[in-house]
Amino acid sequence: MKLLNLDLNRLGHDTFRIAGSKVLYTDPYQLSKRDSADIVTVSHHHFDHLAVEDLLKVVSPKTVIVASSQCKKGLAGLKVKEVRLLHAGERTAEGSVAIEGVAAYNLNKFREPGKVFHPKEEQHLGYIITLDGTRVYFAGDTDLIPEMKSVRCDIALLPVSGTYVMTAEEAAEAAKVINPKIAVPMHYGAIVGSEADAKKFKSLVKNCQVEII
Repeated sequence: MKLLNLDLNRLGHDTFRIAGSKVLYTDPYQLSKRDSADIVTVSHHHFDHLAVEDLLKVVSPKTVIVASSQCKKGLAGLKVKEVRLLHAGERTAEGSVAIEGVAAYNLNKFREPGKVFHPKEEQHLGYIITLDGTRVYFAGDTDLIPEMKSVRCDIALLPVSGTYVMTAEEAAEAAKVINPKIAVPMHYGAIVGSEADAKKFKSLVKNCQVEII
């Protein structure tokens, strides 16, 4: 789908193919076909985000992988141009594409009392990707967190399924806080959540355009 000046397609779960002057993939998972990515971002080390068998479908010796620090072991041995590990607040660039790490963590989604699924101290990431002048915020697996107040973007890719990430209601509040031109729901249809969550999110968001893709 053409969103602003980029071709942006959701391939399931948190996987997007974002194409302009470069081709970028986010968290490749359960891919049905091969492709050639210039850049791949990996938000964290969980199996549905760092999936080596899917990475192998899109990476080549020309690919740069940008990942959170806990992904180092899981990405070892891949034949790519470079693996760059970021922390929240850090930036990198590959040609004209700029990527900034943004914190992603849970506040109220617990695997057991007192232990959230995505702890802040594990330093999982979202990303702000600037491609051809358009800023895309990929939120990663996160709740509505204070850091979102500082996010400035044109397109926001936001998880909506609850359980491990924001609910549709929380994601709608995040869209209000971030105030992008376009919001796109993600993190449904594979591990948890369904298109009903995406549709609920769309019905709740009043401040920007929502595209379910």
